[in-house]
Parts: sequence; C-alpha cells; structure tokens
Amino acid sequence: MSTKKSPKNACYAHLIRHGATENNLANPPILQGRSVNGPLSPDGKRQANATAKFLASKPITAVYSSPLKRAHETAEAIAARHGLPVCTTTALAEVDVGDWESRSWVEIEQTETEAYHRFQNDPATHGYRNGENLQQVFDRAAPAIRAVMQDHLGEQIVIVAHNVVNRVLLANALQLPLARARNVPQNNCGVNTIRLREEVFKVITVNSTHHL
Repeated sequence: MSTKKSPKNACYAHLIRHGATENNLANPPILQGRSVNGPLSPDGKRQANATAKFLASKPITAVYSSPLKRAHETAEAIAARHGLPVCTTTALAEVDVGDWESRSWVEIEQTETEAYHRFQNDPATHGYRNGENLQQVFDRAAPAIRAVMQDHLGEQIVIVAHNVVNRVLLANALQLPLARARNVPQNNCGVNTIRLREEVFKVITVNSTHHL
C-alpha cells in the first residue's frame, strides 16, 4: 500500500496481530484469550517498534485496538509515530478460550482428546471448551471492523487485534469457510492490508513480516 491517500469510496486498513508475549514465545505456546492480559515481551516490543517504523511513512489517520494490553501496547507504538490516540474497540478482543486459558495444545490433546479433535475438525462450530467458537468471534468482530472502515472512507487506518480475530476476518474476506480460518498464517506483528470499497472487502496482503 502506497503513501498516497485512499480513493474517497474506499478505506484501507492495516490489520495487525499484536507483538509477542512471553506466552506466545513459550515452548509449547500457552493459550491466552482474554483473561490472561499480560504485556508485550521484550521481543514483542521490538516487533511493535519495527512495525511502527514500517508504517511511519503511510498517511495513517486513525489507530484502533483491542482493549487487551498486548494489542494496546502495539497500537500505542504505531500511533505515536503519527501523533494519534488509540481508539479502543471491545469487539476486537481475542477469542474467549474458556477452560483452555493458560494451557498448551499439547496438554489439551493429551487430557481432553475428544474435545480437542472436535475443535481441530471444525472450530467454527465446536469452540474452545466453555468459550467461543470461530463463528461467534466473527459475528462480534466483523460488524465492528466494517463500521470502523465505513467511518474512514478515503483514508488509511490501523487496526491491532489478535491471532484468532484476524484469522476469521481474513478467512471470510478470502471466501474461505471459517472452519479453515486457522490455516491463515498470523505471526506476531504480521501486517495484513484489507480494503473496503462499495461494501465489499478485498484482501491486499496477508501476514507481511519483511519489516521484522
């Protein structure tokens, strides 16, 4: 996406996954939905600053973020380059992982094999135990994204959210079934660019990480 302003009938949004936390970097990684609300790790702060530098030359007019600390810290680094505040949008919070919060997939597969395989086979229907499924995440996040982008036609904006939130939004825009959303790659501070024009979403880039 160039440094030129967007056409008046379109909004371009740079949809970004937050920088890494210590849970993201654990081996194996630890699930963190919305109850675990820790800050960025040192590496996550580096990623956020690198992303801010990458976007510094673009005519960003607004920065939106999930209320969770890891996303908000990433958004603050980006917004500072443009002298903008961070607008918090609750609907962008990460998936509610329910009883699987603070656990690893390795341990869940071993102790809850049946529920694990139901989730792996169709997470759009069979969600995180006592949490959300991917359809529920899409149903709350997609209208919020659409409303924000409609408010910024003719502009470029930044939206900082989460792994699962970004995946369901991108899967839908790519016309993939939500059951396959987990196949969409989302690295920490990967940049996805999407366009809304005449009510239609188009994915321009997915998970760009060259700036990191």
